[in-house]
Amino acid sequence: MGAQGGDSHGPAGHHGMEIGAPGKAADVTRTIDVTMHDNYYKPEQITVKAGETIRFKITNKGEFLHEFGLGTAVMHKAHQKEMMKMWEHGMIEADRINREKMMMDHGDGRGMKHDDPNSILLEPGKSGEVIWKFSKPVDLEFACNIPGHYESGMMGPIKFK
Repeated sequence: MGAQGGDSHGPAGHHGMEIGAPGKAADVTRTIDVTMHDNYYKPEQITVKAGETIRFKITNKGEFLHEFGLGTAVMHKAHQKEMMKMWEHGMIEADRINREKMMMDHGDGRGMKHDDPNSILLEPGKSGEVIWKFSKPVDLEFACNIPGHYESGMMGPIKFK
């Protein structure tokens, strides 16, 4: 599962990209390995510089489905509502993505994918990456917006140095 495309679903969906922009592999200046466990990340916080393009290599070492999403607290709150809709419609389950249900019409004439460039959804044991360019200092978090995960502490700050 890649973190490319964008159908306005995900933490950056309806808010533009004031948090930065999708990065290009050729511009990557640093790689940060992130492991997702059941309701926490390693590392617990990330430090970046304005203008830096980072490749996040993400591995889900938990027993449940998890997300790595970059955004502001407000963006995460909005995305949590979308993730709840995905949960209620059976598109995501505790430990898997139901891709068939994601393609179904959910009352708005289209399917719902999870493919924004600033986030990735990974099943247990899976890995992927997000490449992101941090344009300017802003209050950011990385978080899992699957229902209940953010609330149980599966989030961390992104600090600018």
